[in-house]
Amino acid sequence: ISQFFSRLTERFVNGVDVLMDTFWRIWTDLLDVLGIDASNLTHYFSPAAIANNPTRALLLIGAILLAYWFLSLFLGFFFYLLHMLFGRFFWIVRVALFTLSCVYILQKYEGDPEHAVLPLCFVVAVYFMTGPVGFYWRRNSNSSLEEKMDHLDSQIRLLNIRLSRVIENLDRGSEQ
Repeated sequence: ISQFFSRLTERFVNGVDVLMDTFWRIWTDLLDVLGIDASNLTHYFSPAAIANNPTRALLLIGAILLAYWFLSLFLGFFFYLLHMLFGRFFWIVRVALFTLSCVYILQKYEGDPEHAVLPLCFVVAVYFMTGPVGFYWRRNSNSSLEEKMDHLDSQIRLLNIRLSRVIENLDRGSEQ
């Protein structure tokens, strides 16, 4: 059984590596289109390079904002889609994705646990961002008070109908 799970986690880690490599290649191609050399990003972070060429700083800030925007769009759409697909069982999917992400990171940095801290913090942050403070719940909080009252009114009507059916069934059962 342990050999099965070790092979399963190994295949899972390899699959995620291929997915991350694909995303990285798309991102580097996008940076190349913007005129940023993606093979040497540390050069753009040095203070001397930014002081000598302020346009690089603007390009770097633009690339960081673009990355944040793409990441937030992707995560918002992905978890909204998962919420639409799984409905009430979305929390199970969130826990499963969180667990698989932690397994991936711990398996990837098995020999060097100090390097696993930052990715684990990122995974925990994403887990909490997709919770009740996430995109889906914020989207529903913008509805007006009248819509919320109408929704509560319809819920009360449904509960009254169900209660009357239960009472009718109890009355029929006691008469027999």
